[in-house]
Amino acid sequence: MEKEITAFIAYLHTVKNTSRNTEMSYRRDLEKVQHFMASRAILEMSEVSAEDLADYVKYLEEKKLAVATVSRNIASLKAFYHFMMQEGMVKEDLSEQLKAPKIEKKAPEIMSPDEVVKLLEQPSGETHKEIRDKAMLELLYATGIRVTELITLKLSDVNMQMGVILCRDRNKERIIPFGTAAGDALSRYLDGTRDAMLENKASDVLFANCSGKPMSRQGFWKLIKYYAKKAEITADITPHTLRHSFAAHLVENGADLRSVQEMLGHSDISTTQIYANLNQSHIREVYMKAHPRG
Repeated sequence: MEKEITAFIAYLHTVKNTSRNTEMSYRRDLEKVQHFMASRAILEMSEVSAEDLADYVKYLEEKKLAVATVSRNIASLKAFYHFMMQEGMVKEDLSEQLKAPKIEKKAPEIMSPDEVVKLLEQPSGETHKEIRDKAMLELLYATGIRVTELITLKLSDVNMQMGVILCRDRNKERIIPFGTAAGDALSRYLDGTRDAMLENKASDVLFANCSGKPMSRQGFWKLIKYYAKKAEITADITPHTLRHSFAAHLVENGADLRSVQEMLGHSDISTTQIYANLNQSHIREVYMKAHPRG
C-alpha cells in the first residue's frame, strides 16, 4: 500500500498544488488505514475488500473519535480511491459504499467587540516583542486572514500607502484592506522593530520570532493564548476566533456577504452565510429582551 500512498501524495503536491499541511493530514489518515490492514495481514490494495473498509470505519467509531475526525478519515479514503481509479491502480472504488456520519454544525465562537478591544490592548509595551505582537493581532482582526496566511506574509505583500495586504491562498490571491489601528501598529513595527528582530536582514519575511526566524503557527498560538489570559478572557481564544469575529462584526455592521466572502477567501458563499445567520439570531435575541411585548 505504501507505493499507492506515496503516489497519491505526489499527485496532490504536483497536480493539485495542495499545502504541506494538507498532504501531511492525508498521509496520516492513510497510514492509519495501512496499519489497520497490516494487522489483518493485508499488504496490497488489491487484497482490501469493502468489508475491510467498513470494519475500519467501525474501528474508528469504537475508538470514540470525534464525528468530524471519522468523517475526515472517510473523506481521505474516498479521495485516495478516486485517485487510484483514475490511475488504474484498482478496478473498483470500494469507498463509494462508505457513508460519513452526520456532523452537527456548531456556531463559530465569536468575541464581543469589547473582548476584542481588551485583547488588542494587551501588548502595550515598548519592547520589540510587544510592538510586533500588537501589529500581528491588529492585522489579524483587521483582515480576517488565517494564521498560516498571517505568518507567511512578505514585506512586499503590504502596501502601507493604500492600506491593503496581498494575501496568497495556494494559487489564488486576494487583496484585503486594513484600517487605521492596524496601519498604525504596522507602521510602528516596520519603523525599526522588524529590522532589529530579523536575523537575515535581506529576508522579505514580514513577521519574525524572537530568534530572528519566521514566526511559526505554534508560536503565534502561544502568543494569542498568553494575551487572552492576560486580558482575563475566559473563553478559549484561538487565531480562528479572531477570523470569525472579524466576519461577524462586519456583517453585524452592514457589510454585504459577497464582500465578506471575498475578504475571507471562501470559494462558496454558503460558508459565509453562517455569519448572516448569527447576526439574525443576535437581532432576535436583542428584540426579545428589549421589546415591551417581546
